[in-house]
Amino acid sequence: MDIQPAPFVPPAPKPRTTPPSTLEMIRIVYRNPLELWGEHTYNEPWISANGVGGHLIVANDPGLIRHVLVDNARNYKMATVRQKILRPILRDGLLTAEGEVWKRSRKAMAPVFTPRHIFGFAQPMLRRTQEFVTRYEDGGTSDIAHDMTLLTYDILAETLFSGEIAGEPGSFANEIDRLFETMGRVDPLDLLRAPDWLPRLTRIRGRKTMAYFRKIVTDTVKMREGKFKRDPDAVPQDFLTLLLKAEGPEGLTRAEVEDNIITFIGAGHETTARALGWTLYCLAESPWERNRVEQEIDRVLAREPDPTKWLDAMPFTRAAFDEALRLYPPAPSINREPIEPEMWKDLYIPKHAAVLVMPWVVHRHRKLWDRPNAFLPERFHPGNREKIDRFQYLPFGAGPRVCIGASFAMQEAIIALAIMLSRFRFDTTAETKPWPVQKLTTQPQGGLPMQVTPRQVR
Repeated sequence: MDIQPAPFVPPAPKPRTTPPSTLEMIRIVYRNPLELWGEHTYNEPWISANGVGGHLIVANDPGLIRHVLVDNARNYKMATVRQKILRPILRDGLLTAEGEVWKRSRKAMAPVFTPRHIFGFAQPMLRRTQEFVTRYEDGGTSDIAHDMTLLTYDILAETLFSGEIAGEPGSFANEIDRLFETMGRVDPLDLLRAPDWLPRLTRIRGRKTMAYFRKIVTDTVKMREGKFKRDPDAVPQDFLTLLLKAEGPEGLTRAEVEDNIITFIGAGHETTARALGWTLYCLAESPWERNRVEQEIDRVLAREPDPTKWLDAMPFTRAAFDEALRLYPPAPSINREPIEPEMWKDLYIPKHAAVLVMPWVVHRHRKLWDRPNAFLPERFHPGNREKIDRFQYLPFGAGPRVCIGASFAMQEAIIALAIMLSRFRFDTTAETKPWPVQKLTTQPQGGLPMQVTPRQVR
């Protein structure tokens, strides 16, 4: 009789047992908001309290989450603090736009993310991954967190921009890290709701990096417009072309076009990159799960050459990725603010309250999950995933603002994992000591140095 080993419990901040002082809270929120939450946050259906910046509600109950994100979504706008962080970076991109601007952008982009178009991206995703993994052929140690940023950038550039993004991928990855290290943090003045005219240190430090990304966008648009003028028939019908065609009096402004380009270049690949890195790390620390995934991948690749079929054909691989998304949601916090006060059951939600729906907390909630801190892909195996409430698992959000690229990301992730794990084995080393830190996304502080070894598949 086989004995199932104890599941791997990956690193995470231990819930606080005492509330922080005001100064300590500001320091924690700036350094790593994941370290702020107390034990009661992971046990109660909701928390309602007065905080430094006003009233705070932490929504954990799936019914309450559904109410805020879906049933009464029109009463909730993007939270002020969140907008103060993201708008200087993304301006009127899809993640930060509201009202009519958001509707125009969503409508303009929707055709790119239909199932037919996403299936059409499968071969470029496969090709880019196959080219990328040749760097591992001689084995050795590599920072997988950094590598996954490069891989997903390659895939994004090839699929949505037909390989025509200005700038060099290596410097791009470094600048992304610098952007999240500066402007990706909560500024203490924003937390205190200080007047906008007071200068924010985080934004001052990020100006040079922000200028770098804006130049990439300007140069990318110029390249594509030049191609339009030279030979309109040779212009690829991709995401970039679609956005430019949507520009006009009834569509997007030039500024909105550029804001959406920077949203997808800067953030569109980052979330998938983080999720892939955490998946490889968790599998390396759970060799019994890795063996099951490798066997499944080897079996499917031997009989199914069409990568559009892999997502459905690899339930164990998908389950491992889903479980990594649960433990390390790339977007760990969804922030809303009620336009008008209301009641939900016996919870009063005052106007202008900060309503936090935090996948980081919801995904680890004691009342919603068995052994919530353990890496257990079986939660998402066929027959089990159907029992999970739609609003207790939110890696891509929910409601009208659900991530438009969720299906794109899932297909991309499974293709990338299939190619990487079919050819190479990823193992942790003595230096692999990641610590989850929230800087817009859930990042591994210290990176993910891993030993990569070519596999001998029989």
